[in-house]
Amino acid sequence: MKRRTVVRAIGGASGGALAGLAGCTTRNGDDEPPDGPDDEDTEPEDPDHDGTLRIATYRSMVTGTNPAGPWLAEAFEETYPDAEIEWVLPESGVEHYVRRGEYDTEIDVDVLFGFTVGDLARIDDRVGAGGLLRELNLKRVEGAERIRDGLDLGDPHNRALTYDAGYVSLVYDERELDAPDTFAELLEDEYEDTLLAQHPGTSIPGQAFLLWLIETAGPDDALEYWEELAANGVRIHESWSDAYNDAYMGEERPMVVSYSADPVFAAAEEYDMERHRVAFPNDEGYAVPEGMGIFEGARAPDLAYAFLEFVLSTEAQIELARRNVQFPAIRDVELHPAFGEYRREPPEPVSISYTELRGSIGDWLGDWTDRFDEHLVEDGDGNGDGDGTENGNGDEDGN
Repeated sequence: MKRRTVVRAIGGASGGALAGLAGCTTRNGDDEPPDGPDDEDTEPEDPDHDGTLRIATYRSMVTGTNPAGPWLAEAFEETYPDAEIEWVLPESGVEHYVRRGEYDTEIDVDVLFGFTVGDLARIDDRVGAGGLLRELNLKRVEGAERIRDGLDLGDPHNRALTYDAGYVSLVYDERELDAPDTFAELLEDEYEDTLLAQHPGTSIPGQAFLLWLIETAGPDDALEYWEELAANGVRIHESWSDAYNDAYMGEERPMVVSYSADPVFAAAEEYDMERHRVAFPNDEGYAVPEGMGIFEGARAPDLAYAFLEFVLSTEAQIELARRNVQFPAIRDVELHPAFGEYRREPPEPVSISYTELRGSIGDWLGDWTDRFDEHLVEDGDGNGDGDGTENGNGDEDGN
C-alpha cells in the first residue's frame, strides 16, 4: 500500500506563547513512556508497526532538489505498508522542543531526525541530564553496530544514533573570488559583502561555523571576530536552505557557509562547478555528525525504532549519501565514483565534544544572538532549519 507522505510546518513558541506552555498538559504526567522504559534485552514479541510516525526534521530534508525525506518515507512505507510518515518542520528547529521540554509540555512527535552534539548539550543544560529523548535500546536497532568509529555524538545518556556526517566549510565562486586561506583573510576588503552565513541557533551549519571559530580562537575572540565579519558585510539567514538554495544559488553573493561535499551535488545536477569550489580556512573544516533519536513521550515507539533501523540499512545509507550529499554513517557502503571524485575533506577536521559543550553552548548561542540577531535577514517563508538546526545540502540535501 502506497501512502501519501504528509509534511507539516509548525511555528516555534516564543514571547507570550512561552508563558502558556506551563499550563498545558504534560507529556505523560508521571507515567513512563507509552511502551515503558527501554531496558528490555530484546524487541517486543509483537511490535506495533501500524499507524502514523511523526518525524521532526529540517526543511531541506523534505524540500528542494531531490531531497532525501520523500524517498525515505516512500521506501519505509513500502517496507511497513500499514505505516505512514508525517514530516514536521518546526520553525525554530530543535529549539522548539527544548522550550517545550523546559516547561514539561506535550510533544506530539515521535522522532527527532537531524541534530548535533551541540543540541544534546543544550538539551541537557536546559531540560536536565538525559532529557527530551529516551535512552535507546540498541538491541532493537540492527545496524547500529556498523556505525563508523569516530561518529559517536558522545552522549553519555545513549539517546542518539548517527545517520550521516559532513564537514562545514566555505563554498565559493572562483570566478569572483580567491579562496581565503585563513579566517583573517575573510575580513579583508576583497571579501566585503560576499559571505552568506546562518543563524547558529536555527541551523546546523550556522552552529558549526560558530563552534569552529570558538574551537579555533576561543569564545571571546570568536565573538569579536563575528563583530568584524558583521562590519565586513556578512549576511545572516535563519536557515541553510535560505542561505544556500535561495541566496547562493540565486547568485546573490559569491560565498556561503556550507558543506565540503557540495561539489558532489553540483556535479550531479550539472551546475557550474566553478561556483562550487571549497575553501578550508586555516586548513580546517568542522566535523558534523547528524543524529536521530526517539522522544521520551513517543506515541509510536515501535515504528520509531523501525525507522531508526531502516535509516541505517545499506540501501537507505546509499540514498541518504546521494540525496543529502553527506558521508554515510555506516561502514562498507559503496558510493558512486563521483562521490569520491568531487567530495572534499579538510586537512585538519575540528570539533568540540559533548563534555566541552555542556554548560557552555547555551551561553555562547545566547551571546551571539544578543549581539547579531539584528543582522538576521527576513527570508521568504520564515521556516527555520528544523532541528533547530538544519542540515546542509538539503536539496542536495544537505551536505
